[in-house]
Amino acid sequence: MKDFIEKRRNGLKLLFRAFSYRNYRLYFAGHGISLLGTWMQRVAVNWLVYRLTGSVAILGMVAFVSQISNFVVSPFAGVMIDRISRRRVILVTQILATLQAVALAALTLTNTIQIWHIFVLALFFGLVRSVDSPARNVFVVEMVERKENLGSAIALNAAMFNIARLVGPSIAGILLALTGEGFCFLVNAVTYLAIIGCLLAMQLEPRVNNKKPAPVLRDLKEGIGYAYSWGPIRSILLLISFIAIVGLPYLTLMPVMAKDVLGGSSSTYGFLMGAVGIGAVAGALFLGTRKSFVGLWKVIPVATGIFGTSIVIFSFSRNMYLSLAMMAFAGFGQMVQFASCNTVLQNIVDDDKRGRVMSLYTMSLLGLLPFGQLLMATGLAENIGAPLTLLIGGCGVILAAVVFSTQLGHFRKIAPHSQGD
Repeated sequence: MKDFIEKRRNGLKLLFRAFSYRNYRLYFAGHGISLLGTWMQRVAVNWLVYRLTGSVAILGMVAFVSQISNFVVSPFAGVMIDRISRRRVILVTQILATLQAVALAALTLTNTIQIWHIFVLALFFGLVRSVDSPARNVFVVEMVERKENLGSAIALNAAMFNIARLVGPSIAGILLALTGEGFCFLVNAVTYLAIIGCLLAMQLEPRVNNKKPAPVLRDLKEGIGYAYSWGPIRSILLLISFIAIVGLPYLTLMPVMAKDVLGGSSSTYGFLMGAVGIGAVAGALFLGTRKSFVGLWKVIPVATGIFGTSIVIFSFSRNMYLSLAMMAFAGFGQMVQFASCNTVLQNIVDDDKRGRVMSLYTMSLLGLLPFGQLLMATGLAENIGAPLTLLIGGCGVILAAVVFSTQLGHFRKIAPHSQGD
């Protein structure tokens, strides 16, 4: 019993070791508050769009417009992130996101909001996010200087994101009932001040970039060539791309499964999404207790297989308890897979190309996701139904896990004598 307690205590020390860095503590606090506001706004925007239009199709179009910039802009953003201060980039994106939230709040509270306003502001926010996401991924290296602690920071970031995903929509639901959408947007604008203040309070060593500036397209080509010519990075990016297209759209089909397949209501949908979030938090905590990234590539195909298998079983399930269990396992597998890929990339990439590689990671994940939603949710599901679409997607994820496992030889070259931890 004493050994068990000691092992758990050591695990917690490993999980929270990123908090030993003042800059990361500031970031975690500020970003955690900001994320609550972001999830509140996301729920409020969806509610507002549906209230104004009554159209599920327009809801999907707004989501597509807000995400497509990740596919187009993120690779170019990576070039910029490799050249200038990453903190400055994030500061600018947070200020722009604040202005977007203020505009939404003002238009809604004055009852002048129209659907075209939402489309324009969604596109604007998507452009901001396509720069902000890769910049955040790269910035963690400056806050947590020792690479062996990167896994802790990435796991804690993932846990924070999913806790906010659980709490933020609940707060938004209460505020929507009491005050309407405009106040949710206003609260989100205020929460951005937390991350802006924390970024300004950080004490960072100035980045030294001795590389001579080259034309943007040449730098972009160099980054793409570097990423896809090296087996480990190429394998991870291709896996992420495929999962974004065939696997992640399961979240889009969740309302259909909750209502039409399980015969439930909006609360059923909420329980299923909550189960995904709980599983994801558990996955993040599991990863945070690892001592280093070495051997983590062996975890990726296992986690991917868990993710795919859970979706397959969920597609057959007509029992609420089994469905909840499968969504928890899906959240666990999805989180472990993505966080593991992120951690491995951050540890093996050259620092002068980090921004470009992580922007390709963002493009592979968030940029391809809207295409996957169109293909799986709008295309297949409309014709063959949600359960069969999920079955196809889950089988595709399992196949991707098998293919990735055949590429592990690339990773053994990184640490040939390592057996993981």
